[in-house]
Amino acid sequence: MWKLRTIPFAAGTVIATALVFWGQTAQPDLPPGPVKAKATTACTECHDARIILQQRLSKAAWTKEVDKMVKWGAVVDAADRDLMIDYFSTNFPPDKAPYVAERSASTKSKK
Repeated sequence: MWKLRTIPFAAGTVIATALVFWGQTAQPDLPPGPVKAKATTACTECHDARIILQQRLSKAAWTKEVDKMVKWGAVVDAADRDLMIDYFSTNFPPDKAPYVAERSASTKSKK
């Protein structure tokens, strides 16, 4: 998948536009839930969903993470903040088994 990215600088000034290739495999989906679409939109504007899928955080840690991402520019409506924290802490708690990414054909070892 190709994504067109703009890189903000200082007070919203755009200094560069980059075309980034994210590989041959499709981006994995976040699990179903009441704010899946909003989480996907807010989070994958800047990074791949795999960054979220691999996290195993407590509710307090998810709260800090969501607040940090909002400060960094993630667009999360104030009314959705708590719902998003609940969604992440329910789906990606510390006691959940680790995420194992699907390997693409280009990264699988050849025998």
